[in-house]
Amino acid sequence: MLKSQRKHFTNSCHQRNNMDFTFLLIIITLVSGIFYLIQRISSLHGMLFDIAEFFSSIFIILFIVLFIRSFIIEPFRIPSGSMIPTLLIGDFILVNKYEYGLRLPLTNQILIENNNPDYGDVIVFQYPENKKINYIKRVVGLPGDSIEYINKTIFINGKEIHRDITSKDHKISVDSKFIYTEKNGTREYDVLINPNIGNNFSYRIPQDNYFVLGDNRDNSNDSRYWGPVHKNNLIGEAFMIWMYWNPSSNISISDRFGENID
Repeated sequence: MLKSQRKHFTNSCHQRNNMDFTFLLIIITLVSGIFYLIQRISSLHGMLFDIAEFFSSIFIILFIVLFIRSFIIEPFRIPSGSMIPTLLIGDFILVNKYEYGLRLPLTNQILIENNNPDYGDVIVFQYPENKKINYIKRVVGLPGDSIEYINKTIFINGKEIHRDITSKDHKISVDSKFIYTEKNGTREYDVLINPNIGNNFSYRIPQDNYFVLGDNRDNSNDSRYWGPVHKNNLIGEAFMIWMYWNPSSNISISDRFGENID
């Protein structure tokens, strides 16, 4: 069974304002589209003409931006450390919006089915306890799986998920923690383990749900605390870091730019 209480050390990678920005973008695009039509079907003069001309001039651009953000690629910013070492505070990432099906903006209702998440995918999704908040975690268990976490090791349907000390240089200070390379299915990725904290658990994943964990394995608010992610909450798959900005870090922008998300 899962733990029912969050520990004080857990944190999450989430972003609150994307939905608000999408709503604002839809409204502005709709208003500019109305002025675009008015300008095409009627004769305006004076100030009304200037207003209609301005909104008409930005309608196509706004429509393209809205279409891309809603159905193709959407940017997100990483505000916390629950996905260290894969994602750092200050990473700006790109998310593939059509990987898990095309969805309506705001409602997230599925229009066209596509692929399902697989082991090791880094996914963005609506937080099950508040759908206005977007979270990012890694898929470690699929629908129907039995998952166990025993002495820092994951077991999927009784099979141990192998890991070794990583040979990569992540250029981050991890104090008493250790970075391991973990292999789950066909994916290999690095996780941060603190040998001094953490609890065992076991869980069977319901159908149409996915069990997710942070790569900062002992400092993440994830499925261990609030359960699995339903497929209706999926937003997309994170695939690339397009910018990095954190003035308090000694890591430069060029160290992260264009890096694929494993």
